[in-house]
Amino acid sequence: MVRPGERPFSDIVSDIVGHAQEIVRSEVRLAKIEMKQEAAKAARASTMLVAGAVLGLFALGFFLWTAVYALALAMPFWAAALIVAVAVAIVAGALASAGWKRIRQVNPQPEKAKRR
Repeated sequence: MVRPGERPFSDIVSDIVGHAQEIVRSEVRLAKIEMKQEAAKAARASTMLVAGAVLGLFALGFFLWTAVYALALAMPFWAAALIVAVAVAIVAGALASAGWKRIRQVNPQPEKAKRR
């Protein structure tokens, strides 16, 4: 029997279940937001990796051609080509390394939702 001014037990349980459902929904929304943020980080880092690779290829195509001919005036053609190839590889490696470092910073786990 319910006294005046008190709520029935079924109403209290119903409120608790409703609040628990809302908490779960909120956690799922938070996890989705965090995953979108991490995906955006991964996209930016991947863009750097791709840019490094494309620039490396363009450099290999254009810069090598010009530099090899310029160096070939002072040394054998094969030595000029080797020197230019090593220099371009160093630049491309630095760009790829910077992109790889950023890729490793991407966290695939939703930290805030996981802590709760």
